[in-house]
Parts: sequence; C-alpha cells; structure tokens
Amino acid sequence: MKRLLEAELIYGRLLEVSEPHLIERYNKALQGFGLRPTALSSFDIDMTGFSPQIADELGDKDYLDPNRVNRRFIIMTPEQESLPVVHTSFSNTAGLMHEFFAANARAIGAVTIKDALYGEIEDSVSRVESIEDLLSINEVRFRVVSAEDMLDKATELRQLVDRLKGEPDAWRDDAMLNRMVELAKETGDIRQNVLVPDQLVFRHMAFWANHFGGIYIFIDDGTTTVICDPAAPGFRRSRPWQVSYIAIDDHARIYEFLARSGRIELPRASWVEASGLYQHRASMILLFLINQAEPTVDLAKVDRIWIQTWMHRNASLVSADGAYPFLLEAMRAIAATGSVRMSEVPPEWRFLLIRAAPDHPDQWLTNRLISQMVPSDFVSRFVFDKQGFYAAYERYSERFREYVVATLAGEYLKDKPAFRKRLYGIGEDDHA
Repeated sequence: MKRLLEAELIYGRLLEVSEPHLIERYNKALQGFGLRPTALSSFDIDMTGFSPQIADELGDKDYLDPNRVNRRFIIMTPEQESLPVVHTSFSNTAGLMHEFFAANARAIGAVTIKDALYGEIEDSVSRVESIEDLLSINEVRFRVVSAEDMLDKATELRQLVDRLKGEPDAWRDDAMLNRMVELAKETGDIRQNVLVPDQLVFRHMAFWANHFGGIYIFIDDGTTTVICDPAAPGFRRSRPWQVSYIAIDDHARIYEFLARSGRIELPRASWVEASGLYQHRASMILLFLINQAEPTVDLAKVDRIWIQTWMHRNASLVSADGAYPFLLEAMRAIAATGSVRMSEVPPEWRFLLIRAAPDHPDQWLTNRLISQMVPSDFVSRFVFDKQGFYAAYERYSERFREYVVATLAGEYLKDKPAFRKRLYGIGEDDHA
C-alpha cells in the first residue's frame, strides 16, 4: 500500500491534527468511547474523525466502527465536511455526515471553537447477523456529546435562562445567577450562538454495506431490492412479500432491475460519443489482458504501435475473451444507428455499455454496482468502489500496480470533477 499512500490514492486529502488542545479533545472523545488515548503528537482525520495512524496505534481499523454498524464520529472542526470518508461499512456514511453538517452548521461552528463533538450514528440494530437486520434500518439518529461538556453546559444555561424568565423571584437566587455567569464564560451568549444541534434524525436510503461479502439495498416506492451473494443469511427469507432478491452473479436480472427502475442510461450516441466511456473501457480491457498474459511488461513504456503488435500476436486471446471486439462493434453500431440493441447483447457484457443515470439520486450506488460488474476498469472501480479496488489491487502484479497508480494520479486525481463529468455525467457538487 506504500505506493498508494505516496500517490494519495488511499488516505488522501485528510486533515492534520497536531495542536495540543485539539489532541486533548480528541483523546477525551476516545476515552468517551472506552478507548485508550493516543500518544501521537500529530495524526490525520477524515470527515468522521477516523485516523489511519490511530487505527494503527490501537491495532484496530474499526475503532470507530466496532460492530460495523452504529458508526462513531469525532468532529473537531467544520472543515471536516469537505473531507472524504476513508473507512466505513456503509456507502451512505458520507451522505449522512454531509446532511448532519449541513443541518447543524451553526451549532457545529459554535461548539468546535472551544470543544469537540463526538458520538454515534445510531441505527435500529446493534449487530448485523442477517439481511433482515439491514432491512430494518429505516432512519438513523445522531447521538451527540461533547468532549468538554459544552453541550451539557449550554443546555443547563438554557434551562437557567428559562427559569429566570419564568419565575418572578428567580433573580434573587444569587447561586443561580453566579452559575449562569460561570457557564456563560464558557459557552458565550447562547442567544446568539446556537450550541445544540437542531436536526439529529435522518432517513437511511439506498446503500451498500460490506456485510456478507457486500450487499446492495435499493429502495423504491413500495418495494426494496436486495442484490448480494445468495449464501447471505436471510436471502429470499427476510420479508419475501415486499423484498425482491437478486443474486450478485445474475447479470440478466440485475440489468433488468436497473433498466426498469430508471437507474441507468442505455447506449445512445447523445452521451456515448461525448463521454469517451467506451474507448476508456476498451483500453482498460486490453491493459487487463496484457497484464494477465505478460505481468512483467512495463505498461508505462508501451505505446499504440506496441499494443497493436501485441494484439496481432495475441489475436486468439483477445478473441477468446471477446470483450474488446464486442466494444468495437458497439462503437460502430452507435456511430451508424445511434444506439445498440441491448436484447441482443449477452447479459454479462451489457454493463460495459451503460452508466448510471446522472440525475438519479442513486447514481453513485448504481455506478458502484456497474464497476463491480466490469472488473477490468480499475479507474471506475477506484472512483466508485474503493473497497473493491483495494482488494483487487492486492492481486495485481508489481508492474501493473505501478501502472495503475500512475494512471489514476495522472488521469483522475489531476482533475476529478472534470473526469467524472465527462465519463459518467456526474456534476461537481454530487457526493458519494
């Protein structure tokens, strides 16, 4: 993983915490979770407060995700909202955190001047033992406390202010007035600074979870669709009257579901030719085949002529795989007729020709599923399914790892919004 770290392809864009008072607040949050405080003089955090350095120190990557449900968080500054989430069991953790930051911006800004917020994103279950446990999660509640008790002090001051206003003789209580002054010195004027978060409950919509080898849950009006390994506990048994179950290797049914529910863009010249997605995937397929056949080849040094020569020498391999000539034929069909007859395409190849509908709220989740169905496209896998990408990266040859890192750094990280907009139609303000 060293190569990924140096290229900021893992644990990139994190926020450094090095000031002693901030480390002290972070340690109070750790102790609030029953964890030992860090001895580090500096560390980096993501949007949720997760730190890879502290995970290494504790010997536990799930120190903020102990049961892979009811995710913990530590908020040191409003700046965390712009950071990625680099370790999570649910694909919508980042979305829920964005909603929490947006709904409680004033409170977070006020509290983190003198304190840190921490707590849990509480689901309706404490452990996930079957699909039913995941299906039962309809909403989440942010349970929030503060390292320096700022929230408790603000609540106490609010109650004393209400008493002062409501009880005629309360102003004669010197002890109460002194306590109010003492609290106000720490909290400031709570009439101007809202310290208590306004919104703590949020809907839990469609998501991917890393349980049972990875499970997708899509929600539509009146029905829920589960896509996962059929060996997962509860498959076809949890709520069969309202849940549709699809095996993760059933390409035909997955495609049919995505198309029927309007979650994908079918092959049309209007977006295909402008996006360059087919050319991109064709290139990914060839590079994947080259690496499989000759893992020691330095792909950074190959050019178009070398690849053409390799294809001629390995025509039987390219033909047996079939994906590259299929994509070339699809591009010719698009150029000639403006579309492709999907009913004539083998189910496992249909995912090469589609992308998520950019205006659908599940676009990131859908693209994640599509990228899992097109494993040769390591760029799309990195963009939408980092857990899957990192697992695949471990199986790559050293030469291919070098090429993958150089390609992602040079083509994707250079201008991520423009890259995502061109290939996948995703706007700059869309969140994963």
